[in-house]
Amino acid sequence: MSSSAPLTHKIAVLVFIENEKGEQLLLLRAKSPNLGRWTPIGGKLETTIGESPFECAARETQEETGHQITPADLHLFGMIAEKAYEGESHWLLFLFRCTRPITGLPPPMDEGEFGFFNRSAIDELPLPDTDRSALWPIYDEQREGFIAMRADCDPNDKLAITVEQTMGKD
Repeated sequence: MSSSAPLTHKIAVLVFIENEKGEQLLLLRAKSPNLGRWTPIGGKLETTIGESPFECAARETQEETGHQITPADLHLFGMIAEKAYEGESHWLLFLFRCTRPITGLPPPMDEGEFGFFNRSAIDELPLPDTDRSALWPIYDEQREGFIAMRADCDPNDKLAITVEQTMGKD
């Protein structure tokens, strides 16, 4: 990658879904980005049709898990602007917590296979670096509130995270 080549900007959602036991549903990714790592479900916004982040989160949840939800079942708890993620592109991520538990483990799909994990077990899984250092701590602290932050993911430097705004639970 040339240092003068501009990077594309992608807009995506991540959805944190629990089962009735409070375990997190995670996807072991079979494709890049994050190949071979466990992540929450999610996907890119369909910008050509003007899809909102809430609409995207509900659509991706249904497409990837079969779990039927509406935007009313979602709590937006975070927004992260990732600069130069994996040196390939910039990402604007909207983080949602699904307030309606999922009842069973979804079947494997082309994106990967699913598993349920309690919160302490997640720390032992292969995770993307930014998920381990920023995403899960954000979830732990802000899943009932809101946080906006940016992460400079320059592969030549240490990950630099800046919190731009936080709001506690109402």
